[in-house]
Amino acid sequence: MDRAEKAAAVAELNRTFAEVGVVVVTRNLGMTVAQSTTLRTRMREAGATYKVSKNKLARIALDGTDYLSLGDMLTGPVGLASSVDPVAAAKVVVEFAKGNDKFEIVGGAMGSTALDLAGVQALATLPSLDELRAKIVGLIVAPATKLATITQAPAAQLARVLSAYAEKDAEKVEEAA
Repeated sequence: MDRAEKAAAVAELNRTFAEVGVVVVTRNLGMTVAQSTTLRTRMREAGATYKVSKNKLARIALDGTDYLSLGDMLTGPVGLASSVDPVAAAKVVVEFAKGNDKFEIVGGAMGSTALDLAGVQALATLPSLDELRAKIVGLIVAPATKLATITQAPAAQLARVLSAYAEKDAEKVEEAA
C-alpha cells in the first residue's frame, strides 16, 4: 500500500467512525474465504459492514471521533463490524460467533461508551430500530382500529334493528295479502 492508498483508507475509516452508531471489534483466527464471505453477506443484509483494516491505520482514523476507546482493542488480526443502527452489527457478529470457533468478539463501542464482550452480547439482544419502529406503529394503529370498531358497532346494531323491522313489516304485508 502506498502513501495515497493509506491516506484514502484512513479517510474512509474516519468517515465510517463519524457516521455509525456502533463499532464491534472482532478477531478472526484463520477464517476461510467462504466464512468471511458469509459474514460479509449477513452484515450487508442487516445494513451493516465488516472491514478488515491495518491496526495502525485504524488507530489513526480514530482520532477526532467518539471511538477512541477502540484503540486498545486493535491488536492482532482484527475486523471492524459497524452499522448506523446500534444493534444490527452486534446481532450479526454475536450470531456468527456462535457457529464459528475461529471468530471471536473482542469488544466494541457505541460512541464514547466502550463495550466489552458482555456489553456487545447484551446489545445484540435488544430489538433493532426496524423492530422498534414496527412496535411503535402497532401501538399507534391499535387504538385507532379499536376506535373505528367501537364507532361502527352502534351503526351496525341500528342497521340490524331497522332490518328486523323491515322484515316484520314485510311479513305483515304478506299476511294481509
